Amino acid sequence: MLVAAAVCPCPPLLVPEVAAGAAAELDAARAACSDALSVLAAARPDRLVVVGPAEQSGRGPHPEGGRGSFAGFGVDLAVRLGRGGGDTPSARELPPSLAVAAWLLERTGWSAAPVEGLGVGEPIAAERCVDVGRGIGAAAERVALLVMGDASACRTLKAPGYLDERAAPFDAEVARALGTADLAALKALDAELAYELKASGRAPWQVLAGAAEDAGLTGALLYEDAPYGVGYVVATWS
Repeated sequence: MLVAAAVCPCPPLLVPEVAAGAAAELDAARAACSDALSVLAAARPDRLVVVGPAEQSGRGPHPEGGRGSFAGFGVDLAVRLGRGGGDTPSARELPPSLAVAAWLLERTGWSAAPVEGLGVGEPIAAERCVDVGRGIGAAAERVALLVMGDASACRTLKAPGYLDERAAPFDAEVARALGTADLAALKALDAELAYELKASGRAPWQVLAGAAEDAGLTGALLYEDAPYGVGYVVATWS
C-alpha cells in the first residue's frame, strides 16, 4: 500500500556543482525537495521506490546501491542509490533522473527505508504506467514513492524546446493534478502532447497514479516554476 509520495523535478542543475554560478537560482526548488523528502521519511515506509524517466539503457529496475555520476555534465561527482550493493561489474549506471534522486536522498541523509529505482521510458503507454504503479503499490505493506520528472520544456523562447503556447496550460494542469492528488487527471494526460512539449515526467506521474489508486492520499503543492523555460513541480502526497 502506498503511504506517501514525493514528486520532484530531475534537472542535473539541481546539483549545485553542476549549476555552478547559477546554483542559487534553484535554491527554492532544492528546499522544496528537501521538505518533500521529509514527508516520505515521516510516513515510515518499509520500502522506497524511486521512479524517473530514462533512455533505453537506463530503463527497468535499479537495485539499492546502484551508482550514478554527473561526469557527463562536466562534474566529477558520484552518487549511490541508498546504501547497499551496487558494486558488481554488471550493475548499470543510474540514468540522470535517478542520479539526481540519489543526490537528493544523500543530501537529506535518507535512512528511513531501503531504496530501489525504476527507469521508465517515454514510449510506455499510460495504461502500462498505471499497471506498473499498481504492482509497486501492492509489493509491500508500506511503500513510498519518490517520483522524478519535469513538466514541459517549452515555456519561453530560450527554453530547450522553444516557446509553445500549449506549454503553460499543460504545466498548470499538471501542477494542479499533482497538488491535489487527482489520479484521473494524471491518468488522462495526453502522451503525445507531453512528448511534443518534452515533458519527461508524464510516464512517472502516471506510475504514481496507479500506485495511489486505493491509498486515499491528499496532495500538497510545494513549488511550481519555470526558471529556465522548463516546468518544475514539487508536490507531496500523504
